Amino acid sequence: MIVVFGSINLDLVARVPRLPRPGETLAGSDLSAHPGGKGANQALAARRAGADVVLVGAVGSDAFAEPALRSLAAAGMDLKHVLRVDGPTGVALIHVDDVGENSITVVPGANDRADPAGVPDALLAPGTTVLLQLEVPLPGVERVAQRARARGARVILNAAPWRQLPLTLLSALDVLIVNESEAAAIAASSGLPIPPEAFAGAAFRRFGCATVVTMGAQGAVAVVGPTLIRASAPILQVVDTTGAGDAFTGILAGELDRGSSWNHALAAGVAAGSLACMNVGAQSALPATDAIGKLATTVESTLVSSLLRSTPS
Repeated sequence: MIVVFGSINLDLVARVPRLPRPGETLAGSDLSAHPGGKGANQALAARRAGADVVLVGAVGSDAFAEPALRSLAAAGMDLKHVLRVDGPTGVALIHVDDVGENSITVVPGANDRADPAGVPDALLAPGTTVLLQLEVPLPGVERVAQRARARGARVILNAAPWRQLPLTLLSALDVLIVNESEAAAIAASSGLPIPPEAFAGAAFRRFGCATVVTMGAQGAVAVVGPTLIRASAPILQVVDTTGAGDAFTGILAGELDRGSSWNHALAAGVAAGSLACMNVGAQSALPATDAIGKLATTVESTLVSSLLRSTPS
């Protein structure tokens, strides 16, 4: 089982020819609304990987709450621990340009009231995977991670969007997932090397957790125990990169939860993230399970593994 403590949003997506500069107004070609939020996106991706998923978070009392939860309910996810609070549901304002790149502003709304006490102790046990992100208050994320670690659950943190992370949180992790910019921010604050492979190895040594760095079109690298794994991304048509990282993280977590090897889990994550770039939105762009599995086989066949150097990079 996977327990996700995280954000639930409605994404408002505007298509623009290019991302606006400061102070600039652009005419968009389309506006659409999609369910989103890193917690919800990753929960749905994990569900697509076949996991039983419990989502803990909060939505508001406005008209955005129901559409934000619609895809999750349709997937058969356990939503009984999602709070309904007075005030607005979280919203992400997303610009997507003609080459699929995006810029995002998140207004947390109800996510700021996500309650870590809403994660029951009974769910935090050996055999459970706890999946966390940083779109809900950091103290709550830290409390859930520490409780889960103390009770023997696997703890995965996708450290996005970037915030300064306390060592007490990093020390409670089994898996850390970051993109290149998040890795660079952690490196700068912790005195670690910035290049992805060197960072992953140094973070593993410093924090004692498997470390994954996603690199967009360049794939991903992971350090798991003494092994460095490099995964190349397939070349596909990019329409919208929104949610690609969430697809990667949720599928990887789902595969690890079901007992897949790290090689297969990493390949499936890369396949899911790549396929998610071919459609607009986050949850609406999550690929079908069969498509992920087929492409993951190709990605896994090209993995390169090597022993981690014994001396720090």
